[in-house]
This record gives sequence, structure tokens and C-alpha cells, in this order.
Amino acid sequence: MGFVPFTFVDFVDIILVAAIMYWIYRMTKGTNAPYIFSGIIAIYLLWVVVKTLNMELLSTILGQVISVGVIALIIVFQPELRRFLQMIGMRQKHFDFISRIFSAGEDHPQTNLSPIVTACREMATTKTGALIVIGQQSDLRLIAEGGIAVDAKVSVSLLKNIFFKNAPLHDGAVIVEGDRIVAAKCILPVTQSDVPKDYGTRHRAAIGMSEISDAVIVVVSEETGGISVAHGGDLRRNIDPLRLQQVLQRYLNVGARKRTKRESAE
Repeated sequence: MGFVPFTFVDFVDIILVAAIMYWIYRMTKGTNAPYIFSGIIAIYLLWVVVKTLNMELLSTILGQVISVGVIALIIVFQPELRRFLQMIGMRQKHFDFISRIFSAGEDHPQTNLSPIVTACREMATTKTGALIVIGQQSDLRLIAEGGIAVDAKVSVSLLKNIFFKNAPLHDGAVIVEGDRIVAAKCILPVTQSDVPKDYGTRHRAAIGMSEISDAVIVVVSEETGGISVAHGGDLRRNIDPLRLQQVLQRYLNVGARKRTKRESAE
């Protein structure tokens, strides 16, 4: 009768495409990406129409724009694409065996929390802004290489000197691995998720870093002196300074238990 055949496979295909489009929208909500995708879809639909109408010249021009545009988008949005793929990798825990293969044989020393907690308490009292990344199993070398190498033992005095308002290294994050400060003045990826308007740059950066790694990030607000901890894409605010060590230990113990469980399963 002239109807287009529609099978169960076509129905599943449509559902999967709709689910992928919705998932991409959720991941890019709050950014300019939806507007860019809308423009790309509009150009593609126009190309389909002019091709159907046999408008050869316009069809050829739009076809070239589309073919070159894909490469141009990859180049222009390379940082966003890398962050997007990192977020996918972090959320797909079933593929975590790949990171275990690359990290096999590496030693992950226990972090000394006492100087970090003491420094954060004292900086909270003086309302000194701070951003401290406590590494676990995720590789933070790319983030550390973007800052200033320190490679010094963690101490209260060193942390307070780094984040002193007039110090040259105070702007940015400190990377801590084990009992050593690896780097300072590191730039963290800012979250693209919808967050409350009162979140400052440090809080957004802490969430963004926790979205692409298993690190635990401590934030001391420069405005209020409040202490926050980010992990797994979530931010816990206004933590009692007296309970900060317990909170950090809980997050770090969760990561340690997961690693132990995976190792025993292997």
C-alpha cells in the first residue's frame, strides 16, 4: 500500500537514539553544547532537503561544510570532548579493569590527613581560600603537570604558606598524593552541571575534579570560611571543622575498600 515498513528493530533503534540524545542533553545541560548541536542538526536537515530536491550546487556546498565541520568541532571542542569522555569512563565502573591494568604494580601510599585537617581548620578561621586535591587511584599527572611542581612533604606551615593571599602559588589547587604535595597552582576542570548560584569557582572546580577522578577535594571558602568536601560528583558543604578528619577518612576508606574488594575478586 506504499507504507514504509516498520519493524520491531526499527522501534528499538528509535528508542535507543532517543535515549542517547536525552543522555547527551543531560550531560551537557547548562553549557552551550545543546545550542551547537541544534545548529548542526538544522544544517544537516537543510542538507537532506536540498539533496532530496536535487539542488546540486547547494547540496555540494552543505555536504562539504558538514564533512569539514565534524573535524573542526573536534579541534575546537577538544577540551570539552576530553572531559566528556573522562566522565563517561569514570561512570562506567564495569570497564574499570582497564585502569587497573595500567596501574598494576603501582604503590598508592596512605595519605597523612592530620596536617591537611589542621591547616584547613586554621585557614577556615582566617577565611583563607584553599583548594586541596587528595589523590587516590586516579592518575592526576595531567593536572599536576599544568601547575607548579613542589614535591615536598605535607605540613601545616607549607599549606598555609601556599594559600596565603599574597603568595604566588595561592591561586589554584594543591595536589596531594600520599604524604607529599606534588604540585601547586593547578587548574582544575570546572563542572558543567547545574549547581546553585552561590557556588564559587573553587566549589565548581572541586565538583568538576571529582567528576573525572576518584580524588577527594577539600575546599575552604574565602568568603565564609566554610569547609566543603567533594567526591564522586557530589559536594558536601559546611562541614564542622572538628569532624573534617572523620569525613575525609570515610571517603578515603570507601576507595580503599573498593580497591581491596576488586583485588580479592581477582
